[in-house]
Amino acid sequence: MSTFALEIVTPTKTVDQGEVTYIRCPGADGLFGVMAGHTPGLFALSAGEIKVAKEGKSQYFATSGGFAEVTGEKVQLLLETIEASTEIDLERSREALERATSRLSSGEGDPDRTRRAIARAKNRLKVSQR
Repeated sequence: MSTFALEIVTPTKTVDQGEVTYIRCPGADGLFGVMAGHTPGLFALSAGEIKVAKEGKSQYFATSGGFAEVTGEKVQLLLETIEASTEIDLERSREALERATSRLSSGEGDPDRTRRAIARAKNRLKVSQR
C-alpha cells in the first residue's frame, strides 16, 4: 500500500509521524480521509478524533481543531492541540466536563465557549477509550 509523510505541528511541538497509509480527520464539514495521491488542498478541522494508520496499526488522537494541508506526498496537520489516546488524563477530562456542564447549567460565562469546552472534554473522553 502506498504511503505519504505526515507531520503534526502545534504551537508547542512538532511530531513527525513518518510514512503513513491513511489518516481520517474531523473536517469542519464532516470527517474526511486522506490516502497517498490525494488531491492537494487546505482543509479546516474541528474538534474531534484523528485516526492515523501506519504499518497495519491505527493510532488515535484528540484535537481541538486547526488545519490540514495536503500537498503531493505529504500531509501537514496544523493543530491547536493534539493528544494521543494513550496520553489523555481521564480525571482531568472528567473534571473539565463537570466544570463546563455546571457553568452551562448555572448560566455562568459565555454559553458558546462553554459548549465548546463540553465538546472538547467529551471528545477527549471518547478518544481515551481507543
